[in-house]
Amino acid sequence: MVCGMRRRHRSPVLACVLAICGVAAVVAPAAGAQGAPGASPSAVAPLGGVNVIGLSYGSRPAEADRAIAVARRLHAKVVRTELLWAVMEPHGPGQIDPKALAFTDRLMADAAAAGIKVIVTARGTPCWDSSAPASLLAKCSPKRLSAANRWPPSDVAAYSAFVAYLAQRYGSQLAAIEIWNEPDQANELYFAGPDKAKLYAALLHSAYPAIKQANPNVRVLGGSLVGANGLFLKALYADGIKGSYDALAVHFYTLTVASLRTFRQVQLENGDSKPLWLDEFGWSSCWPRHRVEQEQACVTPSVQAANIRETFRSLARVPYVGAELTYTLQDYPNEEFGVVTTKGKHKRGFSALAGVLTSPFAPTSPVKLSLRQRGGRVVASGSAPVGDYMTLEAFRGAVLRYRAVFALDRFNRYAIALPRVLGTHGLKVRVYQFRTGPGKATQKRI
Repeated sequence: MVCGMRRRHRSPVLACVLAICGVAAVVAPAAGAQGAPGASPSAVAPLGGVNVIGLSYGSRPAEADRAIAVARRLHAKVVRTELLWAVMEPHGPGQIDPKALAFTDRLMADAAAAGIKVIVTARGTPCWDSSAPASLLAKCSPKRLSAANRWPPSDVAAYSAFVAYLAQRYGSQLAAIEIWNEPDQANELYFAGPDKAKLYAALLHSAYPAIKQANPNVRVLGGSLVGANGLFLKALYADGIKGSYDALAVHFYTLTVASLRTFRQVQLENGDSKPLWLDEFGWSSCWPRHRVEQEQACVTPSVQAANIRETFRSLARVPYVGAELTYTLQDYPNEEFGVVTTKGKHKRGFSALAGVLTSPFAPTSPVKLSLRQRGGRVVASGSAPVGDYMTLEAFRGAVLRYRAVFALDRFNRYAIALPRVLGTHGLKVRVYQFRTGPGKATQKRI
């Protein structure tokens, strides 16, 4: 079971026990820290950075100046921005809008001057190439976004020409070009219509060689997926996407560390060893004003800061993670995922992010555990770093009598009441995260 996923489009995560095995039950051993057989820690941390403002209607170069200036103060090595194709080429192939180009040129130049590379996510089909139904196309306008812009292009060659243009114009300034955004997203905000896997695979097959022909040094990110179970990825493999990307982009907002491990296993099962770029993940600091924002559980500013710090540290030595970028630089109305407020004030997450982007290799916080008696049973409670499944095991002597696999609540805490049949004395209890395994367990006796 999965408790939830990420901002805007998924149910919030609260504390939940994912599996509780009965007395003397035994389950499969936890995966190692890297989540892949034979993986070894990396001496080089993933590219670290943050999502920044993207191109839309009315974007102004001054906004790019401010965003990159803040990213520079964070010591970001990479930023991710969305370029809406519908805004850049609103009237026809090759007809680049001068205002859109001015904004994009400014953002790229600012980033280059700051020593920051840019991931460009190219999405949003113009009216003239949208495959939307006629009823939606009739309402499509080159001056504003509509539902028709969410549909994939009817002519993938036109999209490929657009991303090739980006590769040619901005080549050395780019960290990568990301092909579309979240084609597997159930709400279809970005990639609407039927046959999504087939159509997205066709987009990759066309865009990859076009980009490489324009500039062979530009990386191509495929995927941009939200589904950590890998089902959509398996469908893409069936449509032959291997060989049409340099890395796979993923957006995991809940159980981020565990999701990466699960997704990697799907890759390996399909003979794919390309790195993963986690270029969207984050938390909204909207607690206690709200409980849920954009379908994600609200946290406090201090928890947001801790989560940023712990996630970067957890992934710093994972060799198959090529980049990690938090969402996002600045808050928006009703979306407080930023490390600065809408007015530009630094939140606690700002110093946390700046710290881990500078020094990512510090250890994560330890798992904490306390035991107490309540109502004739033992209650185990504590806290742990964000992002992974947890395991609790109870022993009587050397015999394992109980095991539970669970997820933390929104504040990274847990409380589990052991079965009464275990009694309240003579027990050893240990708790650990899947990424570290039982060798790093915290344990206590009662």
